[in-house]
Amino acid sequence: MSLWHAVAIFAAGIAAGTINTVVGSGTLITFPALLAFGYAPVTANVSNTIGLVPGSAAGAIGYRRELRTQRHRLLPLLLASTTGAIIGAALLLSLPASAFKAIVPAFIVIALALIVFQPQLTAVLGKHRRGAGQRVGAVATFGVMLAGVYGGYFGAAQGIMLLAILGLALDEDLQRINAVKVVLAGLVNLVSGVIFLFAAHVSWAPAGLIAAGSMLGGVLGARYGRRLHPQALRGVIVLVGISAIVRLL
Repeated sequence: MSLWHAVAIFAAGIAAGTINTVVGSGTLITFPALLAFGYAPVTANVSNTIGLVPGSAAGAIGYRRELRTQRHRLLPLLLASTTGAIIGAALLLSLPASAFKAIVPAFIVIALALIVFQPQLTAVLGKHRRGAGQRVGAVATFGVMLAGVYGGYFGAAQGIMLLAILGLALDEDLQRINAVKVVLAGLVNLVSGVIFLFAAHVSWAPAGLIAAGSMLGGVLGARYGRRLHPQALRGVIVLVGISAIVRLL
């Protein structure tokens, strides 16, 4: 690996760690970067998944204030994400990528629509969601598990999907929801990454560079992402989501 390759992958890791903490879809930066440098798709995906785990951990630490009072709702969501990640990782190792990747743009479009219209949908559904700010219902928990399946398989825009699901399920500040998203997405990467350690080929040089970069990016994302106004955060989500669709088509 040349110095240029190492610097480029490290920089991609910083960008991905920042975006994953603020929104999600950081994989759409690091995964194409690894492909551009000649890594096989599955190897790139596996190495990228492992590399992004430290960035999520750094982001979660940065959001510890928002997480401190949400422990009561995290446990069922953590279990759902773990289950989904196991299923998704198994799918990656056993099925061709073409079938699932074909419908990814549609998933992102739906997630973006839910994010954009969240305030209106929340208002319409408000009378049916009393107490939603204190707990997550079974439907939303199942949605989190499905997002985990997707995240364990590929992962791009998993954060956007989680924000959409949790944003509709919880009558809660978007920054607090984002903090939960960081933890869940990071857990999915961790669980699937552990599986990949034993069942897939990992290229450790790029994985290490992404890990170092994503840790720095996670700190930056948590520090500056919290300062974004909810409308500004939604705007970032839309821009990143559109970029994700363009890259996947």
